[in-house]
Amino acid sequence: MAKLFITGSKGFVGRELVSQCKKQEIEVVEADFPEIDIRSKDIIGLIPEGAIIVHLAALSSDTACKNRASECFDINVMGTLNLIEAAEKKRAKQFIFASSEWVYDNCGQDEVKDEDSPINIANHSSEYALSKLVSETNLRQKYQRGFCPVTILRFGIIYGLRKEGGSAVESLFQTVKTKNEVKVGSLKTGRCFINVSDIASGIIKSLGLDGFNIINLAGDELITLRDIIETSKIILKKNPKVIETDPSNINIRNISNEKAKKILDWKPEVDLEAGLNGLNAFLK
Repeated sequence: MAKLFITGSKGFVGRELVSQCKKQEIEVVEADFPEIDIRSKDIIGLIPEGAIIVHLAALSSDTACKNRASECFDINVMGTLNLIEAAEKKRAKQFIFASSEWVYDNCGQDEVKDEDSPINIANHSSEYALSKLVSETNLRQKYQRGFCPVTILRFGIIYGLRKEGGSAVESLFQTVKTKNEVKVGSLKTGRCFINVSDIASGIIKSLGLDGFNIINLAGDELITLRDIIETSKIILKKNPKVIETDPSNINIRNISNEKAKKILDWKPEVDLEAGLNGLNAFLK
């Protein structure tokens, strides 16, 4: 297999990906942003000839990009274009791009989004989502003009072993662990949360995929805030008071992973209970 050139290799997903690659004896070349700026023309000197590019480096959350449109687009869009140009010159064998479920708009409570779901860019107010959509479009256009195979992976909301930051999974688990009271808007709010180890395994499964593909990497089922709190209470043997501040304000993004299962022969292996048990052991 060709060497992997991984941007964002020291980030949350990147560290797990590098770890899994080493276990499978897949050779990697690491490039961590901001130590190695993806906007720099010098990045071409780091990319092995004929490598597979795995592009993770980005301002990688809605919070990080909010009201920072110039910086968000400079890094997430212009940085990606710079890397595409370098990859073309180095005759990359494949370009794997980390996108996000944030690109889906108007997610109804009873709707499941898949890769063929229409997306209206005019409905988006998230700079992060827009930056990912623009880069997806740039990659599609480049592929149509003879670029190497392109795999766009739309990540679900990722959780895993980290002590600070993260998704509602880590946050609520920590709150149940340390507080006597848990406040949420609506307990019915939910996402198809996915453990970082499953994201990394999905990336590895996509290596060598031909053509242009957009694939969701998301959890198997919708997990609500209630599910996270109740599972955390059982694991931690805690029973904090739960206060629902806005029960009717239910926010759902239900993302299908059926295409990933079919095309990549991949499926999530870490369910919520196992993921929270792992987090509990990690935090002790």
